[in-house]
Order: sequence, then structure tokens, then C-alpha cells
Amino acid sequence: MSLHPSPAAQLTDVTADSHAPPASGPAPTRGGPRRPATADLTASLVVFLIAVPFSLGIALATGAPLSAGLVAAAAGGIVAGLFGGTPLQVSGPSAALTVITAGLIAHYGWQATCAITIGAGLLQLLLGALRVARSALAVSPAVVHGMLAGVGLTIAIAQLHVVLGGAPQSSAPANLAALPAQLAGPHPPALAVGLLAIAVLFGWPRVSRLPGRAGRIGAVLARVPAALVAVAAGTLLAVVGHFQLARVELPSWREHGLAALPQGSVLGLLGAVATVTVVASVESLLCAVAVDRLSGRSGDLNRELRGQGLANLVSGLFGGLPVAGGAVRSTANVQAGARSRWAAVLHGAWVLLAALAFAGGLRHIPLSALAALVLVVGIQMVSFAHIRRVHRHREFTVYLATVVGVVALGVPLGVVAGAFTAALLALYRLTRAHVDVARRSDGTVEVRTHGPLTFVAVPRLARALTSIPVGAAVTVCHDGAFLDHAAYEALHSWRADHIARGGRVALLTNHQDGAVLDPDGTIRSGTAAPHRHRAWTPWVGHHSLEQPDDPHGRLLDGVRGFQQHTAPLIRPELARLAREGQTPSQLFLTCADSRLVTSMITSSGPGDLFTVRNVGNLVPAPHEPGAADDSVAAAVQYAVEVLEVRSITVCGHSGCGAMKALLDGVHEQPGRPTPLARWLRNGRGSLARLARVPAEFADRPVADRIEELCITNVVQQLDQLMANPAVGRRVQAGELRLVGMYFDFATAQAYVLDQASGRFAAVPAWQELASAA
Repeated sequence: MSLHPSPAAQLTDVTADSHAPPASGPAPTRGGPRRPATADLTASLVVFLIAVPFSLGIALATGAPLSAGLVAAAAGGIVAGLFGGTPLQVSGPSAALTVITAGLIAHYGWQATCAITIGAGLLQLLLGALRVARSALAVSPAVVHGMLAGVGLTIAIAQLHVVLGGAPQSSAPANLAALPAQLAGPHPPALAVGLLAIAVLFGWPRVSRLPGRAGRIGAVLARVPAALVAVAAGTLLAVVGHFQLARVELPSWREHGLAALPQGSVLGLLGAVATVTVVASVESLLCAVAVDRLSGRSGDLNRELRGQGLANLVSGLFGGLPVAGGAVRSTANVQAGARSRWAAVLHGAWVLLAALAFAGGLRHIPLSALAALVLVVGIQMVSFAHIRRVHRHREFTVYLATVVGVVALGVPLGVVAGAFTAALLALYRLTRAHVDVARRSDGTVEVRTHGPLTFVAVPRLARALTSIPVGAAVTVCHDGAFLDHAAYEALHSWRADHIARGGRVALLTNHQDGAVLDPDGTIRSGTAAPHRHRAWTPWVGHHSLEQPDDPHGRLLDGVRGFQQHTAPLIRPELARLAREGQTPSQLFLTCADSRLVTSMITSSGPGDLFTVRNVGNLVPAPHEPGAADDSVAAAVQYAVEVLEVRSITVCGHSGCGAMKALLDGVHEQPGRPTPLARWLRNGRGSLARLARVPAEFADRPVADRIEELCITNVVQQLDQLMANPAVGRRVQAGELRLVGMYFDFATAQAYVLDQASGRFAAVPAWQELASAA
């Protein structure tokens, strides 16, 4: 994973690759949990190393004094860190506000833009006091992602001119028009520095994947933020080559421009303040929601909005850029092990110290290196994962309208264009209803409706109903969408007329058999008791108190329920698998515990997982005397060599009885060992590992000794898997990935092992998090 993906992508993909090194910063130590003060100090240094080049690059892209980026980073870190409602969020100059800020500077000047930032901060304080933060999350994700993509493209096009040695124009269309001439005559030194910085940005995270000893050294080097290395490499090349390049110009703090009253139309200024407020607030709140879910905490969005307002107020007063919560910095903060808000505050203090004490060193940085950094950020704000998701939900039109609008017209008009397109699409869908008439061989007729039945759909509905033969038995099945009064009257008038002519009519919904349609679209129970089929029916603790529980009867009832409700739905897929055979991509090795339902926690179906279950999710090591078992090794070999799975997951769980038995020493009891005792001897390696380096969670302490052994056992079994020659061979070839997982029953939360840090990180709710980001 690269250092600077788009905000949404960064937050949604942070645990996507449990075997990859952290995106930035040193990994937490494996020797036990660090104290909060130490963890926050380490995390603050990691985020500081990212924030300095990033803040300078954003300032460069807006056309503001470069020192304004450092002021915004310090204000965002210290003020929003102290007073915000999301402790692990790190705020600073925002890429999403780059185009807006650049337009304000071009139109009003820098000092007036600072005053607009102050106004935006005051408005955010007011909105936070009114407790309207949640309403900001009602923006369509397609519009949000389209805005980010449009801003990213605008930034990338502008900064490409700087990388080529030129100067950007005032708008994206102008930059596109001037690009051919710029490409025809680039400035070689600036291009060399920019290309080197881009190569380092993309290549640095991959140094840990080098083979052998180089990979181990690379894993250590990869902990240094790629942005810092890229800017340092570009600066070194410029210094060694004695290149004549434009470099960072940090004005003396005595000459630093502060806010001044803007001149211009009052309505225009109010619109500028409102635009900065809305974009900064939405980005900060969406990022806050995602960070909370990533860290497993619950923040206060209204307090976060007030904290952002104070940060913008302070940043504007001291001549800084507008401030918003940043996904890049926040993700790095969480990954580096931050425990409290003091990590963000300390990061701001380090930025302030660097701005005051190391300004001379920053002046050696070539602008083309910073432009290359921002160019990569802009490109990665266009997330193909979001495009696929938006397309799947049939909202690509909204996304595209927003992107094109932002690039061609600017952020405010682009967002309006996207919102208008979303409203038109919603109106179009509201008026689209399908009415299908199916005549059965027994003479009955079934009418199925799909979509909201409103007055617009009445003509279509009437044509379908009048085509039904007189006297036929008819079932009208509505899909449960909205039903307005006009459609209700049309249905019931036809029904009365059809019954008067000798026919029979039943009006039902798909969602609830036996339910009658009311005119407002709600469902009222009819004479038949509705029956809702559930995906599963609990057996334990739910049997009748009046009759003794019959396990065999319950099993047959479950089979009958499957045959009646589920089998018709999955029969085509099972028939395909019967013809083609199984081709699972995953081997899932887990415990035999009845509470762990693999298909449920992985949302998988037939043919997806090749599953191996045993007591304690153990993988016997070949060298364990008297304890080895070939059944697991055979299943692993078959999965790896015959089925050619691409991933093996070892999944432990909370409250594991096998781990408790190991701690109780069941495997060492005197006398002839029982089969269970012999099997548990395969867990002796986990006990030994627990004594040396116990595993831990990234976001919470371990509950007790049993849970500590449960998660340590997962790590140990991954090591013992590598003793299987088939596994080791394919892992070394890069064809197979090993994943450690832990499932906590009490919270229904899955955790995935980050092998670089040895910690288990909570898997966020991806769909919710992606929408929030």
C-alpha cells in the first residue's frame, strides 16, 4: 500500500494486506504493550515526518506562502487535537480544499483568504453548537467521491506543469490547454527531480519485499515515510547536481502575511465562507467517522466540528491554510499505535518547532519534488475501488457529473452539478416501475410489480391489469416499494371490478406473505399469519418450554426449512459447482467450536472456502514427537497443491476450550494420555511462544490469559504452517499468502494479524467505512 492513497481508499484499505508493512512509521514493538505516553510520542514523530512535506506541497498547489502550510498543520494538530471529538484524527491542510483555496487566493488575495478561513471557523463553531454534525453525513457518497476525484485530477494536472519546470495556470481547462506546449519543452533538471521523487514514492513501500537479507533490511527502511524519502532524494539530487531550480521560499516570520478584511461583494464573500465551511466540515466528519471505526472507538462529531472550527479560526488568524481532518495523517497515526489525542497535539508541536528552527534546511527543497508528491496524491484520489462501487450501485452518472463539473467549473459548481444529477436520478427512479404479467398453465395469473407505484406508473399498471382475462384467479405481488394513493385507487378499483365479474384477486407483498397493501405504502397484516424466513434459526436456548427438546427432530426441521426456502435460491449455483468441481481460493483453518460459523463471519457461500476444523485450530508440526497428525497436513497439501488456493487463514476465537485446557496442563497429565491430551500436545509451541513474545491487539488490551494464548496460538500456527514443504515453497514464490484471524464472540468483531507489528487489528465495517470516507 502506498503512502498517500485517497482519503477513502486509505481508510478502507488499511488492513487489506495483513502481510504488508505499515504504510508509514515504525511498527510497534513486539515485546509487550507500550505505555500510552511512549506510543503517542512515537506516533507523533511518524505523523510529523509525513505532515511537513505534505503541508508544503499543499501550500505550493494553492499558491499560498509555503509557511502557511506549516501554520495550518500546527494549528490543526494542536488545536483540533486538543478540542476535537475524535482523539486519533489528525488535522491539517486539506487536499480537498486545494482548488477552492487556490481560487480564493487568485480572486481575493492571500490575506483576504485568511479572513475567509476565520469566517469558516466561526461558522463551524456555530454549526457545532447547533449540533448539526450528523446532517453533513447525508451527502451522497457518489458526490463525495466524485468531488475528491475531480479535485485530485485538478491538482495532478496543475502540479504536472511544476514537475515539467513550468508554472500552473489559473484553472484546470487552462492547464490542459497549456500542457502540450509544456510537454514539448520541459525543464530537464526539474523533470529529473520530479521523476525521481515519483519513483521513490511508488517504490519505497516495496523495499521490504526484496528476498533474503535485503528484505529484512528493507522492512526496517520501509518504516521511514515514503513522502519524506522522496522529497529528500529529490533535494539530494538537486544539491549534488547543482541544478538551478525553483526552491522552497519560506518568508521571514516578520514578513508572514496575516489576515486582512477582504474587499468584494458581500454575497460572494459569504458564498466563499460557506463553501470552505461545507467542504472542510464534510471531509473532517466523514474522516472522523472512518477513523473511529478503524480504531474501534466512538467519538463526538459535534465536538469534532467545534474543534475544526477553532483550528480554522487559529489558522486563519496566524496566516495559515484552511484546516480539515486528513485521512493520510490519521491513518498513519492509528497504524503507528497512537493511544490518545496527545499524538496529534505533539505532531503539531513538532511541525511548529520545525517551522521556527529549521526553516533554513527547508529552503533547499526543490519545488518540483513537492509538486511530484502532490501530483501522486492527486492521482491516487481517483480511486478505482470507488468507481467500481459507485457503478455497482448505478450511480456512476452522478460520480461522472461531479468529476467533470469540479474539473471544468470548480468545486462549488461541480458539487452542485453532482447533487443536481443525483436528484434527477432519484426522481427518475421514483417514476420507474415495472409491471410483469405471467399466465400459468393452470389458468391463474400472477402480476408482479417492481419499484414505487406512483401516479406516474398508473397508466402502465392499468394497461397490464386490463390484459388479464375476465374471471381469472389473480395474485398481485408488490415488491414492497412505495405505493401512493393514485396507484392504490387504481389497484382496488380494478380488483372490485374483477371480482364483480367472477374473478378472484389477492394483493400481497414479496416481503411478507399474507400482508395487505395500505394506500400509504405500509404493510398491514391480513388474515393469514405472515411468515418470514430467516437465514438461520437459533437452536440452543430457543426450544419450547412446554415440550422436551428433540435434537433429531430439530435437525430434520432445519433440513426441511433449507429444502423449502434456501435450496431453490442456491440450486443453480450448486448445479454449476457439481458440473465444474470446486475451485476455492481460500483454505480456512479454524476451531471446531460450534459457535464459530465460518460462512457467516466471512459472508461466503458454496465453493468459496476449503475448510479444515479441529480442536484449537492447530497445525501439527512434523517434529512434535508423538503428537503429529497427518489429517491436517493432508488437507493443507491437497488445498495448496491440487486446489492451488492463494490464501490460508488460521482463525482462532475467544473463550477457546482447547487453549484453556493447555493452560491447565491437560496435555501433561500423568498416566496414559487420552486422545484429547495427545492432540493438545500440538499446542506446546504456542505455550512456549506465550512465555517469550505474547501477541497483542492494536486497539485494546488483552482481556485475560486465555485470550492472550488464543491470539498467540494463531501466530504460532502460521509459523508451523510454513513447516509444510508445499506451503513454504509457494509462500517463498509469492503465490500464497498466510493470514491470521481472531474472532471475538461477545462483540462479533473479527481481528486480522499485522505480521509486521505482531498485533491484531479490528476489521472495520468496510461498506459503512467506505461510505463515510
